[in-house]
Amino acid sequence: MFLVGLSGGIASGKSTVVTVLRELGCAVIDADVIARQVVQPHLKAYQQIVHHFGTEILLENGEINREALGSIIFSQPEKRQLLNSITHPEIQKEMLKQILKYFVLGYRYVILDIPLLFETNRLTKFMKYTVLVYCPRAQLSRLMQRDGLAQAEAEARIRSQLPLDEKRRFATHIIDNSGGRESVPAHGRGWSWRSFKVLSNPNQAGIL
Repeated sequence: MFLVGLSGGIASGKSTVVTVLRELGCAVIDADVIARQVVQPHLKAYQQIVHHFGTEILLENGEINREALGSIIFSQPEKRQLLNSITHPEIQKEMLKQILKYFVLGYRYVILDIPLLFETNRLTKFMKYTVLVYCPRAQLSRLMQRDGLAQAEAEARIRSQLPLDEKRRFATHIIDNSGGRESVPAHGRGWSWRSFKVLSNPNQAGIL
């Protein structure tokens, strides 16, 4: 089995690429979905987050208010690092469980959708390929429109991650998503429909 790391900047259109991959039958593990699961009430990460950030970040039903927590971590880098140190170990444990599931099912490739793949840089050494979804010119406007943010807020969130051009240096493949879904995966450095179809076949013996 080989692992493929998929990443991109905030509002770069990575979800569009993941949708295409799933439509093709690819095995995709979404770190964002797992991140929401591991902070459910009464789980270990949830308890640690409440301990460090206080009950002010909770909704009335006891769940974490992601918007309130986000406003803290995007403006305070040390708080963001603290949150990552709490959640990342739990996320990685669950990802490993899901990787093993796909291994048992016979998949040759498993795609790991990890927003901070290049920031943490801990997992890239395990990846056969690393794919970056790239759209720097549209990123700011997409984020402002998607999340209803003022320009200053959106720029602060973008700055909290590595610039797309810097991530590009570390990626083995690039998907240019500037044109939205219609451009995926037509554009890319060595990345084609054949590449996606290989990933979608659990018993595919070839390589990309």
